Amino acid sequence: MNRRELLKYGALGLVGGYGLSRLPALAQPSFPQPRALEVLRADGVVEAQITARQSNLTLSGRPARLMTYGGFPGPTLRLREGETVRLNFTNNLPEATNLHLHGLHVPASVDDPLALVQPGESRLYEFTVPRGSAGTYWYHPHVHGRVAPQLYAGLAGLLVVEGPLDALPELKGAEEHVLVLKDWAFSGDRIPAWTPMDWMNGREGNLLTVNAAVRPTLRAQKATLRLRLLNASNARYYRLALENHPLYLIATDGGLLEKPVELSELLLAPGERAEVLVRLSRPGNHRLQALPYDRGAMMTHGGTNGMMGDQGMGQGMGQGMGQGMGMMDHGGMGGMGDTGMMGPMPVMGPTRLETLLTVVAPASPKPLPLPASLAPVERLEPARAAATRRLVLGERMAQAEFFINDRMFDPGRVDIRAKLGTLEVWELVNKTDMDHPFHLHTYPFQVLSRGGKPAPYRAWKDTVNLRKDETVRIAVPLRDFGGVTVYHCHLVEHEDRGMMGVLEVRP
Repeated sequence: MNRRELLKYGALGLVGGYGLSRLPALAQPSFPQPRALEVLRADGVVEAQITARQSNLTLSGRPARLMTYGGFPGPTLRLREGETVRLNFTNNLPEATNLHLHGLHVPASVDDPLALVQPGESRLYEFTVPRGSAGTYWYHPHVHGRVAPQLYAGLAGLLVVEGPLDALPELKGAEEHVLVLKDWAFSGDRIPAWTPMDWMNGREGNLLTVNAAVRPTLRAQKATLRLRLLNASNARYYRLALENHPLYLIATDGGLLEKPVELSELLLAPGERAEVLVRLSRPGNHRLQALPYDRGAMMTHGGTNGMMGDQGMGQGMGQGMGQGMGMMDHGGMGGMGDTGMMGPMPVMGPTRLETLLTVVAPASPKPLPLPASLAPVERLEPARAAATRRLVLGERMAQAEFFINDRMFDPGRVDIRAKLGTLEVWELVNKTDMDHPFHLHTYPFQVLSRGGKPAPYRAWKDTVNLRKDETVRIAVPLRDFGGVTVYHCHLVEHEDRGMMGVLEVRP
């Protein structure tokens, strides 16, 4: 069954989604600041506690039952380059989970995605923050088969590393804010069960939030803002633009660039981070917007943000079809919903334009100058690569199965064996009909080219988006730590459904 056939079955009433409650429009709230994680800091050692738990919160004026690290977003953990960190993680959820330190260059034995923390148990994550790693990272669960439900339910928080360059006058003098972008879907006060369409597309919700607030207002005290951006959504892409102002990109996933890059818009795939400077040059209100973006997912007419229409599409595919597709249950797949109502016929299409927040500039804005330079970014030499590998992303859409090099994830199989201390070039090839954000644990990389065109600037990354039929070449220095780690699609439903591989690095 291909995509066209799936669309046909959707029109016949065999493909469904879930009903989404329409939440009331409220007055624009003030901009919320995520709380800072309390730490004990002495003699270069930082001790902190993070706990995963069930939470009853309020989103857009409605109650919501979630899983969080003590609220959404989780508390921001601020660290400094060179510090030794002792992070104790406790699981107070009724199911196994763990903690992934997304983007940090720490040993795979510490940030082990296959190590589980059972209910009521704790685990110590001890590591040293690398020099030169100042930037914006995050933490979230990484339990294979349950990443999508746990992340969607609110298990995400920011991890900020500070370094000497943060003292640059153009950065230190800016007004800093963190923006955690997240979408939601609810049935009553609960996250609905995953449907087959969710596993195929990745779930998007009709409620968009910034730091858990709907269209908040940020009243800037200064004319230069430093925004730390995180896309914490399962599958939604954010094509960001600020009215009347360019964005000056100063950092990507792995830290600072060599100098600011002026952009009219910025695309953030799931899992990606970016830091931008905003120079407010005129007073008044300026909207930060998510522009329409077509990632190739199956959409529906009349939907909100690429999701189901007001009537919804029922509560999943027919039970027989769901079983025939061999999908995981995860607590409620298959079967029609309470109403069994079908919504509009699925079609391909972009998300619609959305306002995420409103920035109110000072009355007489006087922005700081841009920094002339930031951090040196090492020039990697692909000609010296010890190996060149080709990783092809594929799918069997009818079964909601996703794979790399024709193999679905097997934790007991090593897919790539590499030598510690070498440089490799990986050719990432997307042979599917939708975007996939590729994420590599442990080892930051640099994008060399996209579609045969050289990257416009050097930057350290851990997540890179691949569009339909696109090839992206990356340079991967396998430094400092050996061990076993993983690479995968960060559209986490696809990760759960097999688009992940195992990398083993040995001396």
